[in-house]
Amino acid sequence: MTNASDFSLHGGATKLDGASAHNRTENFFEFCDVCKSFDDNAVLKNVSFSVRRGETCVIMGRSGVGKSVSLKHIMGFMKADSGRIFVDGTDVTDFSERQFESVRRKVTMVFQSGALFDSLTVGENIAFPLEKQPGLADEDVDAYVDKLAKMLEVDTVLDKLPGELSTGMRRAVAMARAFAQSPEAILFDEPTTMVDPIMAGHMGDLILRLKDAFHRTSIVVTHDTHLAKKLADSVVFLQEGRVAFFGPWDDFENSKDPFLHNFRAQDALIPALDVTL
Repeated sequence: MTNASDFSLHGGATKLDGASAHNRTENFFEFCDVCKSFDDNAVLKNVSFSVRRGETCVIMGRSGVGKSVSLKHIMGFMKADSGRIFVDGTDVTDFSERQFESVRRKVTMVFQSGALFDSLTVGENIAFPLEKQPGLADEDVDAYVDKLAKMLEVDTVLDKLPGELSTGMRRAVAMARAFAQSPEAILFDEPTTMVDPIMAGHMGDLILRLKDAFHRTSIVVTHDTHLAKKLADSVVFLQEGRVAFFGPWDDFENSKDPFLHNFRAQDALIPALDVTL
């Protein structure tokens, strides 16, 4: 039997299918000249960037510039027209659906909708990835679910169904379920969209809490500069399908590029409400 304490908030009790020592690369994610079009609409145009292990990269830009499309390529939901995509040192560009199963065991994604199981309670949703782990007794699963629920502040709604929750609460539950899988990396798709500014600030605090506790490689897609400033080690800014900026947050914030300056100035008009609910 595995002790609940072995399943600490800093990693799982069992080793995932990570990169072996001989091919463990400095970058966990890497895009090399990736192109993607839908009919005549070129969404990604020779996009190149990398995300170092343990770092959080924020992909920014206006709507429709390919931010979420980039995440879907990592997960194998879309195929690049050209270019190469590497995950954990492995070229996954031409992976089959079956091969992507191994990628999705080490990389998980928190969708805008939450993608929770409507017929399962909050507690059952969080526990779902743990039920596939060998050697865990029911009390171990319960203990880890409780830890995650308290960290994400959803411990008071464990018996509720997702349909009874607000959008922000559903996303918090989705984050708890994602981390219950003990992934090596996690992707967040617009975590603060469709919530009010107060909840958006709170969601940013929760993601920062997870970042500090787990130290997992992360990519966060957002147009919210307040969230980006809170989380980003590096920034990819997409403009008309191309990488207009890639580098540290401080360089992005201090960039004199007129378009980036205008983007930051407009978003700054929305106040940052870092409120703990």
